[in-house]
Amino acid sequence: MTSSAARHTDLDETWHAFKDAVNMTPGQLEKWLATDASKSVGQSDGGESVGHASGRHIVEILRTRKGELAESDVAHRRKVVGYVHRHVAQRPDGDVSDTKWRYSLMNWGHDPQK
Repeated sequence: MTSSAARHTDLDETWHAFKDAVNMTPGQLEKWLATDASKSVGQSDGGESVGHASGRHIVEILRTRKGELAESDVAHRRKVVGYVHRHVAQRPDGDVSDTKWRYSLMNWGHDPQK
């Protein structure tokens, strides 16, 4: 396989993994990111949390045509897939409806209750 073909395959695999991990629409994610609950979770240095900033980037990615995405968008999709997979594996016991675990995942575009 040529390097161009391999790159295309990698981009397709990344795109599909991202689409599987992110189960919120751009509108749902934007509405969520505007809530106090969204802003209450995640690691930050006193400003916006990493997850909240990621959510804003995810909205941009979802609203951009696949062929128009930058390399930084591809890298962010990979980061999102990794985060969602790791975080889902740490699901706490019991009802997760109003938990920081769920809120954090939602900042990354994944609602585990969908």
